Amino acid sequence: MHFFTNALFCYDSRMQVKFKRVDPAAVLPAYARPGDAGMDLCACEEAVLRPGERRLVRTGLVMELPQGAEAQVRPRSGLALKHGVTLLNAPGTIDAGYRGEIGVILVNLGQEPFAVRAGMRIAQMVVAPVARAEVAEVAEVSGTERGAGGFGSSGLMAGGIGD
Repeated sequence: MHFFTNALFCYDSRMQVKFKRVDPAAVLPAYARPGDAGMDLCACEEAVLRPGERRLVRTGLVMELPQGAEAQVRPRSGLALKHGVTLLNAPGTIDAGYRGEIGVILVNLGQEPFAVRAGMRIAQMVVAPVARAEVAEVAEVSGTERGAGGFGSSGLMAGGIGD
C-alpha cells in the first residue's frame, strides 16, 4: 500500500475485502457507479422506523478486511434529505479484526414513519487504509495561529464577513 505520494493520499485499489452471507436475504456491497468512494450496504430485513426511533438494521454480512484497513459506515444523502433517515455513530468504524455481522444504526429524524425493506440500500461503506499513530506525552505542544480556537471560532461567513 502507498500512503503519501506528492502530498496526495493514495491506496492500492486492488485491496480485496471478503464477505460471508449469514442470511439468505443478504446483498453483497457494490459500488453504484465507477469512481464512487462508497459501496452501498443493503438491509436484509424489514423494519419500520417511527419518527424519532433508532434501530440496528441487519445486513446479513460478515466481513474480513485485510490488516491495515478499516471500513467506515456512512449515511446515504438521499435518505437523509428525502426522508430524514440517517445514521447514529456516523461514521461507524469497522476494524480489521471484527468478524461479527455488519449492522447499521438507523434513526428517523423525519416526520413520517419510514419503512425499511430487505434489499434496500441503507448506508454506504468506505474502505480505507489506516495510519497508526505513535503516542508521545510531552510537557508542551507547539503553538499555531489558530491556537485553541474551535467550535465556530472561524465564524459562519466566508472570509469572516458579517459574523
